[in-house]
Amino acid sequence: MFKTLLRRLSPFFILLLFVVGAGLLMKTKETPEQKPEEMPIPIVDVTAVEQQTVSLNLPSYGVVTPKYKTQLVTEVQGRMLTISPQFVAGGIVKKGDQLAQIEPSDYEADLMQAEATLAQATAALNEEIARGEVAKIEFKGYDKGLPPELGLRIPQLKKEQANVKYAQAALARAQRNLERTIIRAPFDGIIKARNVDLGQYVTLGTNLGELYDTSIAEIRLPISNDDLAYLESVDNPDTQVTLSASLAGKENTWIGNIIRSEGVIDADNRMVYLVAEIKDPYLREHKTQGSLPLKYGSFVNAVIKGRTVDGIVKLPRHVVRNQLVALINDKNIVEMRHVNVVRSDLQNVFIKDSLKTGERVAITHFNNMANGQLVKVIGEETKPAQTPAPESSLAATGVK
Repeated sequence: MFKTLLRRLSPFFILLLFVVGAGLLMKTKETPEQKPEEMPIPIVDVTAVEQQTVSLNLPSYGVVTPKYKTQLVTEVQGRMLTISPQFVAGGIVKKGDQLAQIEPSDYEADLMQAEATLAQATAALNEEIARGEVAKIEFKGYDKGLPPELGLRIPQLKKEQANVKYAQAALARAQRNLERTIIRAPFDGIIKARNVDLGQYVTLGTNLGELYDTSIAEIRLPISNDDLAYLESVDNPDTQVTLSASLAGKENTWIGNIIRSEGVIDADNRMVYLVAEIKDPYLREHKTQGSLPLKYGSFVNAVIKGRTVDGIVKLPRHVVRNQLVALINDKNIVEMRHVNVVRSDLQNVFIKDSLKTGERVAITHFNNMANGQLVKVIGEETKPAQTPAPESSLAATGVK
């Protein structure tokens, strides 16, 4: 009986023995040596501050359009007799080139009729002059005062002179109408469109096509109202602009000038438009090796030359956060400094009156960068120094 009870309770005795042994081991174990937690020193790259004189250029964009364009319309009516091979969309023409001709037969007849009428009027005038001379002889011995104008045929002479002027005007009109049967290019240009065909009957004012002048191109460039402060002159913005566009698989540039400001703020986008001008965009007068024409309708990016300012520091845009930059002193300690950003673009920021030449700016950013923090500069050996407690966290400076 006792042996059976002992056999059943033996597992509990063994478990109790293990619990007591574990408790003794826990009480006799040694406390591990406590070592201070070491914070890794951040590694940053730096760039030296260099003040320079820069032009605060203004970026913009626009579409190339001709300065002059015209609708070719008829001033006489008739059937289209001929059409020049250059009178097609994309055709290049010079001033005075014949583009088309309207059937001239009726206008040639009108011209002959006007010439005949003028000849008759001239003959009648000469005849009346002769009669007036005869009348002066007949009234030579007239002793009753001045001879009457009717007797001297003065009214008849004025009538014939008026008839001659009328005939001359009719002849000039007939000559002009005959000349207008030939449609000529009013200036050097490129045909935008042609709206008539051979044999078509046209009336007065029929739109024959559209012609773009190729001597001067214009581009409307929007800029913000605040950016006007960076131009050399607001009232007379005669300054250089560089246009660029991708043509034939490569980037091309053209140099032009801002010739005027439109002087109003657009109600839709609140922008002010400057107008740039490019001379000879199709290279008809001067063509150099490798140059390409600036075609109408092209979308171009523009860089407008702005005011030249001294003492400007240019830094990559990502370096400045919430108007703060991280300076690294000669002991590799971080100093967060507020800077005056006078202008920025997509790649850079321009800072004035905030940084001195030779100071080092961190171009590497990491979380929780703060005043007084020790860092290691790429390319330098680690200087023996203890990590000082940061004076303020990044949140305290407002940098996120």
